[in-house]
Amino acid sequence: MKPKILVTRATFDDVIGKLRERFEVDDNQKDDTPLVGEEMKRRLADKDGVLSTGSDRFDAAIVEAAPRLKAVCNVAVGYNNIDLAACSERGILATNTPEVLDDTTADTTWALIMAAGRRITEAERWLRAGNWIQGWKYDRLLGQDVHHATLGIIGMGRIGQAIARRAKGFSMRILYHNRTRATKAVEKELSAKYVSLAKLLKESDFVSLNLPYSKEAHHLIGAKELALMKPTAVLVNAARGGIVDDAALVQALKEKRIAAAGLDVFEGEPKFNPGLLELDNAALIPHIGSATRATRMKMNLLAVKNLAAALAGKRPPNLLNPEAWAKRRR
Repeated sequence: MKPKILVTRATFDDVIGKLRERFEVDDNQKDDTPLVGEEMKRRLADKDGVLSTGSDRFDAAIVEAAPRLKAVCNVAVGYNNIDLAACSERGILATNTPEVLDDTTADTTWALIMAAGRRITEAERWLRAGNWIQGWKYDRLLGQDVHHATLGIIGMGRIGQAIARRAKGFSMRILYHNRTRATKAVEKELSAKYVSLAKLLKESDFVSLNLPYSKEAHHLIGAKELALMKPTAVLVNAARGGIVDDAALVQALKEKRIAAAGLDVFEGEPKFNPGLLELDNAALIPHIGSATRATRMKMNLLAVKNLAAALAGKRPPNLLNPEAWAKRRR
């Protein structure tokens, strides 16, 4: 008998084909409707494993409704959607897909830095609306210079470091803040200076958020922090919604207390603060940080590798809760 698995969202047909070689697959290819509440419980009831996304919730109630479940394998680097304590209590292995999306997400962050800093999305909307009647003007859609500016990186992990490497091509001064200071070798390679959060916010022309969401990181950037930033500064978030207090950000942008923001993630997404839509100085994209075919395929295949290992009684390469593995080995 093949192990039974659930694939929560539609994915590449090649991935489903690969899964069917090893597992009995319950997929979502036709409807791609998010599975929540009772429907998620029903679909998981007889499953040994699940290939999930970062938007699927696996709290204690969901886990309790799946007596056979042995593995929850996220196709994402973030995992705040998984209750690790509840999984560990049941000996359920949880995994993610780090590293394979670092460069692609760094590219997206840079797209937002350029789009928000140079008012690219605003300029396109202005042009499409038929406003370009007069020719060239000195003061039309003036933005912020990126070259030789100061970039503040909050979260100097793999993605933060990839962003910093790109910043060197723009001859930027790089400040960073992290829970733990990077090694001297990393600081030297990136020409990056470790500073307090307050100093970073006060001195940076561009602030990039690149840290995982946690209770400690909730609203790390709120009204108080936004007030520390320069009126010409640009805030970019391609990390996770909830790190920024979006209501406070809307107010700061309305009042021009900062110049602009570039956002790929939002509180409560896919719902988000409607005030953002009223702002010309907000460049908005729908959580597409890792959205290239090559990268999304790598993420899926790594998640499949994690799932196959977990259901074969092996330790998955990207295990998030080793205590669950220890419990299963007793």
